[in-house]
Amino acid sequence: MTPFARRIELGTLFDDVADRGRPTTVHLSRPLDIAPGLGTVHALPALAGLVRDAAGWLAAAGAGRGDRIAIAKRDHWDTVLLCCAAARIGAVPAPLSAHLDADVLDTLLGRLDPALLVTDAARLAASWTAGRAPESRAARTLVLDGRAPGALTLDDVRGATAPAPYRPPVDRPLAIVHTSGTTGVPKLVAHTTRTLLRRLAGFEAHRWPLLSARPDDVVAGSFSFVHGRALAWTAVALTHGPRALLAIPGSRWDEAGPLLDRHRPTVVEAQPATFVRWRSRARAGDDHPFDRVRLFISTFDAVHPPTVRTFLAATRHPRPVWLQGWGQSETGPLTFRFLTRRALAAERERHPTTRDLGRPVPGRTRLRVLDRATLRPVPRGTPGLVVCATRALADGYVAERSRFERKRAGRWFMTGDIGVRTRDGRLLLLDREADAVPEGNGAAELEDVIEDRLPGVVECVVLSVPGRPSLPVAVTEHGALDPEAWRDATADLPELAEPVVLTWDEIPRTGTGKVRRAALRERLGLAPETYGTGRWT
Repeated sequence: MTPFARRIELGTLFDDVADRGRPTTVHLSRPLDIAPGLGTVHALPALAGLVRDAAGWLAAAGAGRGDRIAIAKRDHWDTVLLCCAAARIGAVPAPLSAHLDADVLDTLLGRLDPALLVTDAARLAASWTAGRAPESRAARTLVLDGRAPGALTLDDVRGATAPAPYRPPVDRPLAIVHTSGTTGVPKLVAHTTRTLLRRLAGFEAHRWPLLSARPDDVVAGSFSFVHGRALAWTAVALTHGPRALLAIPGSRWDEAGPLLDRHRPTVVEAQPATFVRWRSRARAGDDHPFDRVRLFISTFDAVHPPTVRTFLAATRHPRPVWLQGWGQSETGPLTFRFLTRRALAAERERHPTTRDLGRPVPGRTRLRVLDRATLRPVPRGTPGLVVCATRALADGYVAERSRFERKRAGRWFMTGDIGVRTRDGRLLLLDREADAVPEGNGAAELEDVIEDRLPGVVECVVLSVPGRPSLPVAVTEHGALDPEAWRDATADLPELAEPVVLTWDEIPRTGTGKVRRAALRERLGLAPETYGTGRWT
């Protein structure tokens, strides 16, 4: 680990990288919401100045050391800048997804009890329409782009001088991020400087062969910038100092496409749902924005073989690599695996390669698999609950401490996933425990196989229905599916119900594009009960 990596600080991140003379230029797919007049191209010294300015705004709005600052605005990379500004004055930022329902946002704000809510007019309007008043959950509210009764505007705080930067003790809360919330209300995960920056970002900021950005790289990121990954990704990328950094909120091609096409990235990290939406833009032999990529990175959720295969085949790089990481908001990355064109060749057996998540991060994490009933270790090759040990484990859940402690047993933490450890130590992922199905090797494998065999199915979701065959939901571009093709593709699979066919926009999703399975079950009229217990969510 480099000396700089060991001392990454969130509050002064941009000052520190600017002082080191990093030549990185940041390009955005649209102007920052907090500074729309500054355009879409930014040098690091200018961004450092913007963070200092924002720190002045937050201080002028009444926030200070130890206060929680909730940030609930439409998704953009400036959420990271606001988190840095909050950390600079010693406050604890808590970014919240713009995709949260008004009731869920209200619940999370109640748990946070923030001294300051930073929000925008669209978020307030959506909550008011649903009969909620998020501004009532905070001592003070700062609206970035409008006015609200009793709230501050940017005009009220603009020009305020920022206090001197504050570096909190490494084991005090640094930032609060939330989980995806696929099965219900997200959990608020508190991380410290030690867990988030020293052990996660610091480890990744080491100069690793193949993985680290090079001076001539163009690094693109497209995922939810309220996620904890956004803070680590920004810190690591700026520490490495690539030629350019592309920050792209959302997966809409009309916004992302022009930026990617103009700058032709060499490293692309995105959430799997975004890669799925971009698949049609990456075709082998065509002139497209992914033709220079040497490294693809996916986190957040399961990625399916057709998606990986498409992008690896599309780039003109002679030996591209796909890094598939698996972890959680509470733990950071736990395993990783490199996928190549050869690894994604047609399967001779039905088990898809992307369910193989590789091995634990060497020297950083350990895994065990436990019996679901007795919670005792099971032999290699036997399915069970996956538990992990990592020194990067979060500090706890805000306002749900007992829930966090129920998932711990000494140094071991319950992930809530079902998997198998192979004889040589690799992890095969089967299901979330809460979403478990009885058929075959689990829902994840069935979904992979169906997507692999039916190119017109951009996503498949298998929902368990106790007492009946599991229900597959096939997502297609136009909401149509050839019944005969479906029967052929599923003939050798365990019995499934007739599929429900929906379009992408008809599926309820989280801010990272994950399917909100509980909400989908409700929408389809299914009972909430599954074969899982939900005890470990």
